[in-house]
Amino acid sequence: MSDTSWILERRDPTRNMARYYLVAIEPTLFGDTALLRQWGRIGTLGRQRRDLYRTEVLAQEALHSWLRRKAKRGYCIRSRS
Repeated sequence: MSDTSWILERRDPTRNMARYYLVAIEPTLFGDTALLRQWGRIGTLGRQRRDLYRTEVLAQEALHSWLRRKAKRGYCIRSRS
């Protein structure tokens, strides 16, 4: 799998904003592929959600859709693996 984990950040000191957004693809025990999304204020556990997809291709499409959506909202890529 390539480009399966991304960490994004959005900081704005004037608004006291320091947010993160993690998007990752991981296999499930049942043969599906999960898109993991975790978000919140930097330094906290935040919230988490997993969406299941039948194929890795569908999960990759959803991941890239979320990356585009977050880039439009001002998030910048901090790291990826």
